[in-house]
Amino acid sequence: MEWIVLLSIGFSAGALGALAGIGGGIIIVPSLLFLGISTALLPSISPQQAVGISLVVMIFTGLSSTLAYMKYKTVDYKSGLLFFIGSGPGGMAGALVNKALSTHSFYIYFGVFMIFIAVVLIFRSKIKPLSSKKEGGIVRTFTEKSGKMYTYSFQPAVAIAISFFVGFFSGIFGIGGGALMVPAMILLFAFPPHVAVATSMFMIFLSALVSSVTHVLLGNVVWLYALLLIPGAWVGAKCGAFVNTRIQSDALIMVLRLILIVTGIRLIYEGLA
Repeated sequence: MEWIVLLSIGFSAGALGALAGIGGGIIIVPSLLFLGISTALLPSISPQQAVGISLVVMIFTGLSSTLAYMKYKTVDYKSGLLFFIGSGPGGMAGALVNKALSTHSFYIYFGVFMIFIAVVLIFRSKIKPLSSKKEGGIVRTFTEKSGKMYTYSFQPAVAIAISFFVGFFSGIFGIGGGALMVPAMILLFAFPPHVAVATSMFMIFLSALVSSVTHVLLGNVVWLYALLLIPGAWVGAKCGAFVNTRIQSDALIMVLRLILIVTGIRLIYEGLA
């Protein structure tokens, strides 16, 4: 029974993560915690273990998604590598801070963070991107199959600073960081949405490599869980990337918002209890 549950969690996390560019950890971490606490489906594990497991799985989710998006030529590798300059060290710092959090503190902070992500996703589609034409920035172009061309740009120092904080939260909560990075790329730097999602997954792959090493060294990874989650996440990520190129993801994002809010409230309640 456990392997079916873990494969299902992995598939759901991979599919939603690749579809919206959020990595999937926002599904894995609360699922592992809730099923361990509230049901007999999985043994109970600590928040640190849930985060460590999630980040290991994010390596494969990010890689699977990136390989899929490569076929559609929507990954901006140069921008992704530059963002990684900030997110890599941020992820290591977050992993070290995670070690110091008690279970109750983790639940409260993670619950608040999930509600915050839900709010970000609500306003992501309502706020118009800022102008991408700024002096001294890195300017990039992207042409869709339809022939429509996009021009977007960003200041390297600003991009690295933002990605550091994204990586920091990823290291603490095991969420991949795309839930913050995708809106930032779209709203602040005027990235085309499909390029933002694909590039986010590439950055998540690199960041998860660094963050997960720190958690492995801290002994936070339950390898049996990780090995059962990875196949589902790999297949789910490819499905999510495929769907992303063919439909608008608004309906699924709406469902994800609701899940985040309900789960966040429940986590805060558990932390205060």
